[in-house]
Amino acid sequence: MIVIGGSTSRDLAKELAVKLDCKCILASSTRFPDGECYTRLEGESLHDDVVIVQNTYPDTSIIEMFLIQDAAKRMGAKSITLVIPYFGYARQDRIFKPGEPESAKVMAKHLGMICNRVITIDIHKETVLKNFKCPAKDLKASGAIAEYFADKGIDVVLAPDFGAADRAKDIGERMKLPYDHLEKVRLSGTEVKIAPARMDCNGKNVLIVDDIIATGGTILAATTQLKAAGATSVSVVCTHGVFTGDAIRRLTGNQIDSLLCCNTLESEVSNISVAGTVADELRKGKKKGLFGKN
Repeated sequence: MIVIGGSTSRDLAKELAVKLDCKCILASSTRFPDGECYTRLEGESLHDDVVIVQNTYPDTSIIEMFLIQDAAKRMGAKSITLVIPYFGYARQDRIFKPGEPESAKVMAKHLGMICNRVITIDIHKETVLKNFKCPAKDLKASGAIAEYFADKGIDVVLAPDFGAADRAKDIGERMKLPYDHLEKVRLSGTEVKIAPARMDCNGKNVLIVDDIIATGGTILAATTQLKAAGATSVSVVCTHGVFTGDAIRRLTGNQIDSLLCCNTLESEVSNISVAGTVADELRKGKKKGLFGKN
């Protein structure tokens, strides 16, 4: 097996290769003066099962993924598995207004043209995977997150809203801790209270868990109110730290005691690795004889 790391996921690709005890190739990707992508893989041939690790975010990374796939196929890859740590466009999985594209379906259709299987991490909606023509599986970062925080003195796990309640439940059960979700209660036309639906967090070390954090506005507001309600500390973790603008600075410079994310998107706070989760899945596939089949 050979692991190929695209420009968005070099560290994750290298760590994955170490865990699998296999060769790692980092794609050499640059930009021409007009902005077009140039990608090259070192070596003469790839007569082995290939695992490409690359995000489909931002937009430029999608083109790079297409080029790496083509290069791997031309170099004789026996099979191609795409590991997409952060699947961009997964949130546009249906038509909301006339004239819109079904973006997630478009991405799946084109990404699946030159591959044998696809692995994603905490994709926003798993129904997107049905659009691939090849086998596709979403892995959960809950195990890696729970393991990281196991000895950090957390008392309760919270989801930022009801939609993420299952995530808090999964991590809470893995850590053998109580879990809950936050609810917004409108007090007036201008005032909103954010508080746990059932649990009293006074004197507790709280862990807020989410799949994606972009601006972090809701998380910041929730943290402020949890601290006002007596929470001893508030740690925040997500799988995908998109962190638009100066989100990291705003979040770490406020009442949040700890801000972390997984290395699906590499940043200064991506200290929780999903490499072990991906490696375990690839080993299972190899035992089942899924590799080497086109």
